[in-house]
Amino acid sequence: MISLKQSQIKISGSDVFRQKNPVIHRRFSVLPPLSGKNCVVSAAKPSFSYGGTSIDCFGSIKRKFQDDHKIKPSLISCKAYEADKPIDGKTETSIEAARKVKIGVYFATWWALNVVFNIYNKKVLNAFPFPWLTSTLSLAAGSLIMLVSWALRVAEAPKTDMEFWKTLLPVAVAHTIGHVAATVSMSKVAVSFTHIIKSGEPAFSVLVSRFILGETFPMPVYLSLLPIIGGCGLAALTELNFNMIGFMGAMISNLAFVFRNIFSKRGMKGKSVSGMNYYACLSILSLLLLTPFAIAVEGPQMWALGWKEAISQIGPNFVWWVVAQSVFYHLYNQVSYMSLDEISPLTFSIGNTMKRISVIVSSIIIFRTPVQPVNALGAAIAVFGTFLYSQAKQ
Repeated sequence: MISLKQSQIKISGSDVFRQKNPVIHRRFSVLPPLSGKNCVVSAAKPSFSYGGTSIDCFGSIKRKFQDDHKIKPSLISCKAYEADKPIDGKTETSIEAARKVKIGVYFATWWALNVVFNIYNKKVLNAFPFPWLTSTLSLAAGSLIMLVSWALRVAEAPKTDMEFWKTLLPVAVAHTIGHVAATVSMSKVAVSFTHIIKSGEPAFSVLVSRFILGETFPMPVYLSLLPIIGGCGLAALTELNFNMIGFMGAMISNLAFVFRNIFSKRGMKGKSVSGMNYYACLSILSLLLLTPFAIAVEGPQMWALGWKEAISQIGPNFVWWVVAQSVFYHLYNQVSYMSLDEISPLTFSIGNTMKRISVIVSSIIIFRTPVQPVNALGAAIAVFGTFLYSQAKQ
């Protein structure tokens, strides 16, 4: 320690700040030299201290006057944070552990919400076979939730412009087609079969990127498509309740979501919109696109008749089924988009694969879907191929 000591030092607030002007925060890197013979400079903390006029961490000035208005010599205390101090290993480990816990919570919530949505969605479609209206209600519920959240300032509203919505339009078109096609598929076949076919989405992604966008991939990526295509084909051939409309709906959904991802990656570069708000804007725009088509394809008269019949068969619980499938659709998608802000594409792809497994297994158990051993083998091969693809793609 080196010290600099002076018999008496008098510092007033006017020496640092002008009294007539507002307080201006400045950083002082050099103190004026102190005159005197016996001077001691201290490098220990606190750096320097004086009590007659003290300057706290925020630049405010405190003066203490004695009864005789004489300032007694004391110290000026200046406490500083060591911002450049590196994070030790223990702190870094704690931060990484907290991050892993956060990702784990995201995944568990994502899978749970997706399973609940698929169960209620299938129950609604069994009693009310109108997939266009069901899809519209899902988007409407999500849009309403986010609009209310923005109005009440529960969530911060995104700052968007016309260029943002123009960029989002092709993404919304692809999202709308994929959403409706998947709902049509689930109205015709078992939930497990729809998700087995949808596990073939990586094959569509590679084919579109290769033949339309001209991208090339390493050989392991192409090889990983073999179990995906073979597993989906085996599951389709051995499906007891096979339906061509249901099969084609799942295939169209795969293709639409591939284009949605491509448009999203190209259009959203440099955009500072969070995952939650991005999906909210996507839902609102998709709702505007879907509503007129839903009215044209099915129509209010058919909806009224179907609704009346569903209520007579199921009772008031049917209303709660519709609300549940609509709300949980938005929630699981919102959590998945929020997860993208925290994890890498590889981790997200693996999580998506595990999500399909949880949906397939839970739907088979809940709806008691008859599954042949060969059909189960095809599903397992397709899902395993999806996992291999996620590894090879990175």
